[in-house]
Amino acid sequence: MKSIDDRMIDLTVRSPAMGTSIPVRVILPASWSSEPKATFPVLYMFHGGDDDYTSWTRETDVEALAKNADVLVVMPDAGKAGYYSDWFAGTPRWETFHTHELVRLMEKEYRAAPSRAVVGLSMGGFGALNYAAHHRGMFRYVASMSSYVDLDDAAVRLELSLGTWREGIDIKDVWGDPEKNARVWRAHNPAAMPRAFRGTHVHLSAGSSEPGPLDEGRSPDAFLVSMLGEIHLSKQIESFEQSLRSAGVDVTTHLYKPGTHSWPYWRDELHSIWPAVMKSLG
Repeated sequence: MKSIDDRMIDLTVRSPAMGTSIPVRVILPASWSSEPKATFPVLYMFHGGDDDYTSWTRETDVEALAKNADVLVVMPDAGKAGYYSDWFAGTPRWETFHTHELVRLMEKEYRAAPSRAVVGLSMGGFGALNYAAHHRGMFRYVASMSSYVDLDDAAVRLELSLGTWREGIDIKDVWGDPEKNARVWRAHNPAAMPRAFRGTHVHLSAGSSEPGPLDEGRSPDAFLVSMLGEIHLSKQIESFEQSLRSAGVDVTTHLYKPGTHSWPYWRDELHSIWPAVMKSLG
């Protein structure tokens, strides 16, 4: 364990599922020291692709938001292209690490209560949705920011193939062949399992892909990538929202204009949903 400041620590967690150690950043509850026998609800926060466990504290003021909160904020690493999954190829096993090993560690060593919420962006939003669907009752609230939600969408499959290729990964290692192993893909496709979200509040958000004042000062390359990263999401989310409502799921959406696939918009969204997340945790 490494102390970053009075409330924030970095852990190096040995994971049997991963066969290695995984870094995890934790913000301790406000009354962690003054209430040594108390247990605390947990907010898990998942980073996006090509990033790491430091992203939320590097790019947002989440520590300031949590200043007066009696909540454990847990930000685990998930690999640059781990897809929050136990891979078809056998390893890595990110889902087992996050939903079993890490949850148990938080309960055993850090006084975590069974009240949990999860917030993720981009790849992390996809992971948050899958974990909530696969482990019903684990999370009271799940927020997915700027995430693809339908693996059957041709644009999503192209994006996934290109993204894994850039990292030297074959997408078939993650979920198998899309045709031969269609059941595995369907089991990781939020849009294919709307009923699995019953009992959890789902919040979905994305931008229009149109640039705005928050995009000023960015390099042309970063600007283009952030526009393309958001361009297909609103339509997917609108369809997913309808499916969730039809299945009796408590769902809210925020489709904003302008908005690109970038941190300034995710920071604003985090501020917007923070009261609801805290309320869900009790």
